[in-house]
Amino acid sequence: MEHPESGAGPTPAPSHDEPPGMRRRDLLGYAASAPLISAAAGLGGLAAPSSARAAILPMTPPDTTDLVDIGDAVTVTALPTMPLVKVSKLADGRVRLELPRFESGQGIATAAAMMLADKLGLPLNAIEVGSADASPELMYNQLTGGSSSVRSLHAGMPLIGGLAAGSASAVVGQRVTRLDALDIVTGRKKFTLDQAVPDAKPTMVCRPPTINGQFVRINNTTAVMGMPGVLGIAPIPATNGIVPTPPGVAVMAETFGQAWAAVNALDVTWTAGAVAGESNASIQQKLKSALLPFLLPPLGALTVEGEFEFAAVSHCPMETECAIADVRADRAEIWSGLQSPIVTQQAVAADLGLPLDKVKVHAVPSGGSFGRRLFWDATLQAVQISKALGRPCRLMYHRTDDMRHGRVRPPMFHRARATMLLGQVISFEQRIAGVRLDTRHGFGEMLGAAAIALPNGFPQTVGNFAIEQVMFKTMVSSPYNFGVTTKLLTPVAMDINTCSYRSVHIQPSRMVEEILVDEMGRALHKDPVAFRLEYLRLPRARAVLKAVAEAAQWGKAMPAGFAQGVGVHQESKSFTACIVELDARVPTDLKVTRATIAIDVGTPINPSGIEAQMQGGLCESISIVLTAGLHIQNGLPLEGSYSQYHFARMKNYPKDVKVIIMPPTSGEAIGGLGEVGLSASSGAIANAYARATGKKPRSFPLNFPVDFTPIPPGKLPTPVVVPVPH
Repeated sequence: MEHPESGAGPTPAPSHDEPPGMRRRDLLGYAASAPLISAAAGLGGLAAPSSARAAILPMTPPDTTDLVDIGDAVTVTALPTMPLVKVSKLADGRVRLELPRFESGQGIATAAAMMLADKLGLPLNAIEVGSADASPELMYNQLTGGSSSVRSLHAGMPLIGGLAAGSASAVVGQRVTRLDALDIVTGRKKFTLDQAVPDAKPTMVCRPPTINGQFVRINNTTAVMGMPGVLGIAPIPATNGIVPTPPGVAVMAETFGQAWAAVNALDVTWTAGAVAGESNASIQQKLKSALLPFLLPPLGALTVEGEFEFAAVSHCPMETECAIADVRADRAEIWSGLQSPIVTQQAVAADLGLPLDKVKVHAVPSGGSFGRRLFWDATLQAVQISKALGRPCRLMYHRTDDMRHGRVRPPMFHRARATMLLGQVISFEQRIAGVRLDTRHGFGEMLGAAAIALPNGFPQTVGNFAIEQVMFKTMVSSPYNFGVTTKLLTPVAMDINTCSYRSVHIQPSRMVEEILVDEMGRALHKDPVAFRLEYLRLPRARAVLKAVAEAAQWGKAMPAGFAQGVGVHQESKSFTACIVELDARVPTDLKVTRATIAIDVGTPINPSGIEAQMQGGLCESISIVLTAGLHIQNGLPLEGSYSQYHFARMKNYPKDVKVIIMPPTSGEAIGGLGEVGLSASSGAIANAYARATGKKPRSFPLNFPVDFTPIPPGKLPTPVVVPVPH
């Protein structure tokens, strides 16, 4: 048995790649004898001796994602309109692709350029990539999400653009710097607020003191209108379309600083939001009470189980929500970072009563998204403000707005149990309750989104429930043969603004499973890596685990207070494993000091991009496992800035990170990547914590103090003025 205080463990036993049923006793024999053994165990301990070894039970029922996952669905629905994706020859002989997916830092523009270069037999520098405007003819082919963009573009590349294929140029598989890297670091890249829209005036919004509080009246309009630079004040009209316009009072001014000051000077009367009295504790209690208890296990069985709490998590991209809208009587034009531009265009046209062709939507590349920009609430607000004040609006959410009144990954409560008999795992049960995930963005077009949103005004609808269940079943995947396996999701209807933060259901569900896998191995006196190799279902999963175990020197001696931790994950047709080393000598200042990650995506497009995504996933795991979460108190998150929301800084990131990209897997389709990098590293960090401290990780983030003075509800922080030296 491994020693948690040292983090050391025995060298993993060699694994066999043939099916488990071929290695052990016949499965039918086990199935027939198990009830008798259970009964005997309850009658004076007459069970067979522990040395008896039964066959590993295959996952029952089979995993949905082995048959179809969300990426498959996106790819199939996108293929019919791939010929409509715009590719044009430029005057200088180069080729321009209007990318139908949303580039928000994940590198899909570069990957698409590489694949197109190979198709046309051109060097990479002959490809230019732009961002396609909302194009309703593309239907489902302009939605970005589910780690599916490169998968679907790869499948559709033979159909794109109608240009004749050239001789292969072998760009795919090379290490390539992102096409926009130089522009980003030199400041030349243009994001939403950089767009040169004439007379678009800076605008900020006064928000209610509770989530979704409703506007009543402004008590000092005249005084605020008299402040320097203020051009207009407008309550944002409440709408109840597919996505309700968030409540607020907008201030337009000559500068953002003047708008900021005016927002803080406003005296607004609000009614309390529907969750005004809620806190983290009360939300967790409601989630816990929504789950049914487990049935009694078989007589004589050994169980390993736990209950796990997850605080809400902020998307918090570097670029806060923002939009520019120029609304006229007969037309409208919009600039914003959008993962679903088609339904945005359709919803705005319906809201304004304009024909669809009179609303132009430019999907601008963004500085981060993580699922947040599946929704278009900033665009709706900018549209309403421009219409009300008669000027183009350049709207920016303050960071405080983004964290408190933006969209969050839902708080969750998990209950999980593994049941073991005769030294073998016979079942794994996991029950998850979460604040309902808002899925009213649908599949990127109006008809489906409208159906999901009916009836309007309810935090939960039948359509929303169904789509969340579909997302859960086609995204959450277990890599293990743990016999009868059940994962059940219970959404709880609460009026909190939620959204698909990267790996929304997957990361917490899989981390819980990886934590219990370590605890199961410990209960059976088996090394964590050896135990996983014994139960992993697929050769590709075992291969990534073996790769990291060797590279990370699994089982090496560690000083007191340090430990290794391991996690394995499969998702979106990709496989990954991670081993981290954790310094837990100061329990309130946990540090990941080393990480080794192996990733198998089937066909690597850009190894540099794959490394960057895995490194970003590691950083996110460090954050949301150890320190980053939202404290909801009296119906409002306390956090309102990066100084309060403890996302990892560079000082928290290990200096020693190795990413092993597995060779192309023959016969396997290309896998997804964006969300794949979180779950294995999250499990590894949690397991390293358990081995280093001897404490079972159960509440996340692990270190979660309120070590700051919250910004007053309904206000923005005082601007920091940095004097300019003369």
